[in-house]
Amino acid sequence: MTDRIETGGLQVDEKLYNFINDEALPGTGISPEAFWGGFDQLVHDLSPRNRELLAKRNELQRRIDAWYQEYRDQAIDLSDYKAVLQEIGYLVQEGDDFTVSTANVDPEISTIAGPQLVVPVTNARYALNAANARWGSLYDALYGTDAIPEEGAKRLGDYNPIRGARVIAVARDFLDSAAPLAHASHTDTTSYAVVNGELAVTLRDGVVTGLTDPSKLAGYRGDAGAPSAVLLQNNGLHIDITIDRSHPVGRDDAAGVRDIVVEAAITTIMDLEDSVSTVDADDKVVAYRNWLGLNKGDLSDRFEKGGRMVDRSMNPDRVYTAPDGSELRLPGISLMLIRNVGHLMTNPAVLDKNGNEAPEGILDAMISSMIAIHDLKNRKNSRTGSVYIVKPKMHGPEEVAFTDQLLAQVEDILGLNRYTLKIGIMDEERRTTVNLKECIRAAKDRVFFINTGFLDRT
Repeated sequence: MTDRIETGGLQVDEKLYNFINDEALPGTGISPEAFWGGFDQLVHDLSPRNRELLAKRNELQRRIDAWYQEYRDQAIDLSDYKAVLQEIGYLVQEGDDFTVSTANVDPEISTIAGPQLVVPVTNARYALNAANARWGSLYDALYGTDAIPEEGAKRLGDYNPIRGARVIAVARDFLDSAAPLAHASHTDTTSYAVVNGELAVTLRDGVVTGLTDPSKLAGYRGDAGAPSAVLLQNNGLHIDITIDRSHPVGRDDAAGVRDIVVEAAITTIMDLEDSVSTVDADDKVVAYRNWLGLNKGDLSDRFEKGGRMVDRSMNPDRVYTAPDGSELRLPGISLMLIRNVGHLMTNPAVLDKNGNEAPEGILDAMISSMIAIHDLKNRKNSRTGSVYIVKPKMHGPEEVAFTDQLLAQVEDILGLNRYTLKIGIMDEERRTTVNLKECIRAAKDRVFFINTGFLDRT
């Protein structure tokens, strides 16, 4: 028998209730009384509309099935079929053109193109790996994968110097394409330095050259004349040439380069939906607790790997000296989004006044947004002060509008500015696909991306 706490008209699983009061709320500035009072109202205000929308899904499907049954022996006339879909409200009237007005969107979403990961937030180790995948070793990626063929350069033992040489050659070719030198190649370098705010590269023949585009130098670490790292930039992404002549790799490199670290997965969807199974309060607390640690920046995990214990935590910011001598600070982790569940699911972690399971999407919206206040205060994740909620499996504009209403009410309860909570619309249901323009219109002030569920389109 589950122990429950009655708060207003809600019956809350004791584990979830204690987690929110003892762990999640402290530091947000929101009292338990305000949180639970608002949550109570939210569930009872919006659950009926949630159920209406699900009933409409069923009714539309019933009418479509009936049409197919009636005309099953006839060839389908697409114009007639479209007219039927319009008549029953499956297809809605498309309105005039409009402009999305979403503001305060981080550059990782608004202007920089880069990889995005999806990871189960119930697994702390995986979540940390994904957050930290913002930066990765190009040498390790080339050496440890089939990006470089195994033929004649197999991964044998601890290190194969033949394969290592091929890794370095490919990496230097990458530098030549991303940040080319004037009339030279990074392959021919013997040292890097920063002189008068520009990169000065000494070649094997003693000639000193620089970047074809000097603006590609973003910064450096250590002494400008003999830096421990040179930071380049290309298409908004950064490349860290790490220099250490005492390192086993660096001491055999003419320029002392021990690694090339590249900015990689710039965003990560921390997932409460498809990649996890959270069927009760115990599961939800695991997920929410990890999301809390990610937003506070103190999530860690200890596990065994290769016969030894490993401690993993979130990477700190990366600090450099900019070419003008000022401090340059770059995020050490990917920009984290949180995927809530869709409108269909309910969860026994919270019951309403009639004993019905509350819609899980309402739980996720309220709790994951409250937890994100920790980041809104420290700005380690979103520098612009936004919370990015990815919303899956919405059927058409009405359901998108309902999510917009849900997030607006959550903002009011939590004392957040309007449109702090952003919506990522997952275009993975046919009624959303065929009405996509109107779906976007329904969230035009808070939509931050359209993301097609690729498996649903394969």
